[in-house]
Amino acid sequence: MRIGPTAVALAALTAATLVAGCSSSDSAPAGDTTTSAAASPVSGDITVFAAASLKKTFTELGEKFEAEHPGTNVEFSFAGSSDLVAQLTQGAPADVFASADTKNMTKAVDAGLTATAPVNFATNTLTIVTPPGNPKHIATFADLANPGNQVVVCAPQVPCGAATQKIEETTGTDITPVSEESSVTDVLGKVTSGQADAGLVYVTDAAGAGAAVATVPFPESAGAVNTYPIAELKSSENSPAAAEFVELVTGPTGRQVLAGAGFAAP
Repeated sequence: MRIGPTAVALAALTAATLVAGCSSSDSAPAGDTTTSAAASPVSGDITVFAAASLKKTFTELGEKFEAEHPGTNVEFSFAGSSDLVAQLTQGAPADVFASADTKNMTKAVDAGLTATAPVNFATNTLTIVTPPGNPKHIATFADLANPGNQVVVCAPQVPCGAATQKIEETTGTDITPVSEESSVTDVLGKVTSGQADAGLVYVTDAAGAGAAVATVPFPESAGAVNTYPIAELKSSENSPAAAEFVELVTGPTGRQVLAGAGFAAP
């Protein structure tokens, strides 16, 4: 059958319309940034404020983060959680905050510092550490109150100090410390340097110290478990990277690294 010029023109127009339609349906709709956002790599710097007891694990997680996201850089500020909250409240710039207890994270939330709801990612308990060989033969929590024992603890406003106070109250033990430190790592330092006969630190810090200390577990520690929360901060200037770091900490990789250091699950 012979096809006339008009029919040929109509057929060509129909084919062009179909091609245009297919092209339109295959591409993302105007204004849809889902594809481009997903393809955008995380980059840039972030600053993480974290409890002193997280120094070893978070340093390792920071290295993993930078390896997984070339072009990123994670800076850390490790200190007692109460000190970190005070700094944040006074305007210190940071992207992420990880506390050694929920009390100090609540302070950050109440001050309007957090951009996301805090997520609990680990728990920790106290143990007694002494110089190698345990020269004073400390065997129980009550022994810390014995006259002549020079004991170092965390200050009451610091999570490890609050846990110490709680155990003292529940056991009726009254420890008279020779020093109250602003972070758990400072307590550990006093013991490892020989300036104290004993100190109360987290089990993770004792494990990290290795042969530099002797460890004396005590059952009463189970009554004062500290839960660690993490949250992205409103002051963050790199929200994508901050959110990705929080996801790393709270995900399988973070759980593996934390468990390896002795942290229990939340």
